[in-house]
Amino acid sequence: MTIDIASRFRPWLLLAAFSLLLFLITASTYGSLGVVLPAMIGELNWSFEKAFLGFSVLGVFTGASSWLPAILIRRIGVRGTLLVGAVVLAGGFVGLANAESLLSYYVGAAACGVGFQMAALIPGTHVLSSLFRQRALPFGVYFTFGSLGGAAGPWMVLTLMEASGGDWRAFWMVQGVLAAIVGGGCALMVGGSKWLAAAALEVDEEVEQAARQAPANARVYRTAHEWTVRQALRTPQFYILVAAYFSHLLVGVTVASVSVSHLTEIGVAAGVAAVAAGALAAKMLSLEALMQTLARLAGGALGDRVDPRWLLVFAQAMLVIGLLALAKAATPALMLVYAIGTGVGFGLTVLAVTVLLLNYYGRQSNLELFSLTCLVGAVSAAGPFIAGAMRDRLGSFTPTFELFAAVTAVVFVAVLAMRPPRAPIA
Repeated sequence: MTIDIASRFRPWLLLAAFSLLLFLITASTYGSLGVVLPAMIGELNWSFEKAFLGFSVLGVFTGASSWLPAILIRRIGVRGTLLVGAVVLAGGFVGLANAESLLSYYVGAAACGVGFQMAALIPGTHVLSSLFRQRALPFGVYFTFGSLGGAAGPWMVLTLMEASGGDWRAFWMVQGVLAAIVGGGCALMVGGSKWLAAAALEVDEEVEQAARQAPANARVYRTAHEWTVRQALRTPQFYILVAAYFSHLLVGVTVASVSVSHLTEIGVAAGVAAVAAGALAAKMLSLEALMQTLARLAGGALGDRVDPRWLLVFAQAMLVIGLLALAKAATPALMLVYAIGTGVGFGLTVLAVTVLLLNYYGRQSNLELFSLTCLVGAVSAAGPFIAGAMRDRLGSFTPTFELFAAVTAVVFVAVLAMRPPRAPIA
């Protein structure tokens, strides 16, 4: 009886562990770097372009290393992959804390990107998809904690730097210690490869049976066929989902890195003191992350009842609205529209894409398919560098947000027209 109870609750305990790890990683990387950068720029006398290139390096290595967790998981298991990822991530934070030159800063950012990918989304989604038949709710909880990390990141920076007298190096050292502790703890909780494979097989059988018994007019489409990677890559739906994932990463990484500087400049131009404008900008970034949290909670509750494609359509529309508002966010009303639009759009997109990949193509090839989807992070990471370069040449970040809104609008139209892929002929 005790064994049955432990077995029943173990998936939820693992969900809690992975959620805590994603919370910390998001808070200490993408949720913090954009807020810490002004202090680093001021002390080290970097230009906007060169400083924001470091944020792009973080994103590039996060995306470009997405193939690595899939390979390591197949060879050394999830536990080993998490342990290696925690070590690499902690090393990246130590590198940021000791940054004296642009090169050392870029190396630290690159290590944080690789560590993020090895310890966060790919291992987490792989384990959760293997343990749960109804996946929208656990994914919603998991990604919600990632959003909470984004909301907590700016406040964590402001609190710790205020306590340390503005010492940004001490902040990065604290994050390194936390990454090692939480990452190692999560790795210890994960079962061995044989246990996970047995649990996944049981879930696969339940999913296949439910898909075959579902009526033809079911609200949520789930394939009864396990697609191979090669078969999935031949469908246009896969590339539309990749484009949607790209657009949300492009917006997310750019907003996280640039919005504080952009809103500070707008505030100063409107006659607000630089310190007050910067604090307000950081609070808007936290509000944006809080909206991600609420969106993912709602999406997790609805994702098994409403076609996730409609969630993705709504998310892409909200990204466009939020970007256009951010471009001209000189008033509190526009700031709220920006925070709500980009927050809801970013939060729902990753959840909807993750669920749609599983619903359309099945679980057996999902590790590789999701890893390929994450590769676009390497391209979308150019967003902060583009923003910095356009700011140095045009004197404003506004044209960048307008350009990215146009790109996202194209993806919105493609998702709106998308339908489930037809199962390949055997």
